[in-house]
Formats: sequence, C-alpha cells, structure tokens
Amino acid sequence: MKSFLKLFSILILVFGIANAEPISQSGNKNGYDVKFTSEKSLVVGQNSFFVQIFKDGKQITNAKTKIKFYMPEMPGMPYMEFKDKGKLVGDKYKLDVNLSMSGTWQYQLKFKTSNGEVHTLRGSVNL
Repeated sequence: MKSFLKLFSILILVFGIANAEPISQSGNKNGYDVKFTSEKSLVVGQNSFFVQIFKDGKQITNAKTKIKFYMPEMPGMPYMEFKDKGKLVGDKYKLDVNLSMSGTWQYQLKFKTSNGEVHTLRGSVNL
C-alpha cells in the first residue's frame, strides 16, 4: 500500500510539472497595449519574462522598462522583493527575475515612453 501511495504521489507531481504553462498576460494602460509572457513555466529560482508594448498597433522599442516582483510580509515570513531593468532583445524587453519561493508573487511593471510619461501595470503570478 505504501508503494502505491508513493507511486501515486510521484505521478501527480510529474503530471503537474508536465502540464505547467508559461505565463501569458495582457493589459492596457493609457492607450498602450502590453503583453507580458514567460518562455517556460515558472520555477523557484531564475525566470525570464518578456514584455512587448504597442501603441495604435505599432510596436514600441524605445521605452525604458523595469519590474518589481514582491511577496508581502506574512506571519513567520519577511517581505520579499526582486527588481530588474528590461533589456531590448530583438523586439521584446527581457527581464530576469529570481522568485525565491512558491506562492503568489505580485508585480509592478513600469515603462517610460519617449514623451517622458511613466506607466504602471500591476498583476500577479502563481508559482
């Protein structure tokens, strides 16, 4: 019976990992359409995110981007935060983030456009 429970637990874990999906979120802020994606499903540790910004159907590649991922303080656990500035890779801004534990991480994605305006999108991801 113990062997069966071990096998069943392993199968559930493998099935969950195999079916994990990459992140794909969209938002709109002040007339800008923003796509926020990940290459792979999220893991504890290093993750790469990609941001694409569009205005009137045209892609914006001259913005400055930065992101802050954070997990609020909870009983027995301190506040956690990780920040990165985006680097333009091809037509996407790449952000590398280290998510140090499982749970719900909130984020603030900021981008500054050529006219000097700073736009902020907020969201969350589950790990």
